[in-house]
Amino acid sequence: MNDDAQSPLQTVDRALQVLISYSERRRDWGVMELSDELGIDKSSAQRLLAALAFRGFLRPDPITRRYSLGPTMWRMAALWERTGGLAALADGVLERLARDTDRTTTFTIPDGFHVRCIAAVDGGGGPLRGHPLVGDLYPAHAGATSRAYFAFLDRNERRALLSGRPFARFTDLTEVDEAALERSFEEAVQTGWAFSDGEYDAATRAIAAPVRLGRRPIGSLTVAEGKNEDLPGDIRDQVPRLLEATEELSNLLAHRTPAARRR
Repeated sequence: MNDDAQSPLQTVDRALQVLISYSERRRDWGVMELSDELGIDKSSAQRLLAALAFRGFLRPDPITRRYSLGPTMWRMAALWERTGGLAALADGVLERLARDTDRTTTFTIPDGFHVRCIAAVDGGGGPLRGHPLVGDLYPAHAGATSRAYFAFLDRNERRALLSGRPFARFTDLTEVDEAALERSFEEAVQTGWAFSDGEYDAATRAIAAPVRLGRRPIGSLTVAEGKNEDLPGDIRDQVPRLLEATEELSNLLAHRTPAARRR
């Protein structure tokens, strides 16, 4: 079909294709590049980019004539977060994981040298702590929750964040030696998940795994239990269910359909 004869719905879909084509590796488009990428003629690519720029979804560079993401994208993302955002997306996954494991589940995202809890569901034994977990910060060097994120960063990026930083000791089991910490990160990468038993909170043990967008970790899912809870089995028996949940949430974040996941 000639591009000029496209239906309005096809044009809208093409515009959406342009927006979702942006990534960390693809931060701007030129007209000819987009034409080749979408298999459309140059004039159609130019009209698409110009229309998106007119509404602020893209921002043209007057010198390079390349288009990067614009301020409307920020406004839409901020609105999404104010109306629940990532936390709302994770809630169902956490609820099912808590029900299946009978333990507390959390979803955390990076916050500088820490990860921050943005969603949590109590296990069958009740609250893990005497205060709500949402908003809690977990330092990079202590516990499975943070290790499941920081371990899966690019090694150079992780070292730039952590190297030379003083590490606080929270319990007798908190590791504060930088070389030993690096070994624990590498171990988590090898297994695909992290385990802690009193490193950050002496009364808690946990397993955690990274949630990814593409290949990059964007947070972690955790299954945690209080050591005084009378729960069947070892918490590490729940690793397969944890990994299923992280894959489910990663697919939701990437908006992958079942057919796309099979491919």
